Amino acid sequence: MPTIYLDADACPVKEQVYRVAARYEMPLIVVANSSLRIPEMAGLHARMMVVPGAMDAADDWIVEQVGREDLVLTADILLAQRTLENGVRTLDFRGNEFSPTRIGDAVAARDMAAMMRSMGLPTDGPAPFSQKDRGKFASLLDNAVSKMDRMRQRQEELR
Repeated sequence: MPTIYLDADACPVKEQVYRVAARYEMPLIVVANSSLRIPEMAGLHARMMVVPGAMDAADDWIVEQVGREDLVLTADILLAQRTLENGVRTLDFRGNEFSPTRIGDAVAARDMAAMMRSMGLPTDGPAPFSQKDRGKFASLLDNAVSKMDRMRQRQEELR
C-alpha cells in the first residue's frame, strides 16, 4: 500500500502532513531521531518511527523502507538524492518537487556552501519559511496524495 514517509526532524509543516494523510486515510510514517507526538487528527494510519543513533540513521531507515509507490517528504537534499535514485517521488517542505534532472545542481550548491562555511566565508542561508511556502507545500502534497489515493483505489478494484 502506498505510504507517506515524513522526515520529521525540523519539519515546519507537520500539521499539513497530518491533515492530508488523515483526509485520504493514507498510511503515514513519521521518522525522527527522537519521539514526537502525533496528534489524534492524524488518524489511525499515522505512526511514529524513532531511529536513534548516527545523524543519518533516520535517512538510512527511510531509504531502506521506501518503495516506488511511496512519497517522501524532506528538506534533506542528500536524502532526496538517495530516494530519487530509487525512483521515489520526493517533495520538499517549501512546495517543490525534487527531480532527477535538478538534484545534481542542488547537491553541488549544498557542497559549495559547506566548503565556503568551512573556509570562514559568509554564505546566504535559505530564505525564512513563509506562509506562501506553507500554502505551496500543502497544495503540492494534496495533489500528490490524491494521485496516490486514486492509484490505490484502482489497485483495489483490480483485486
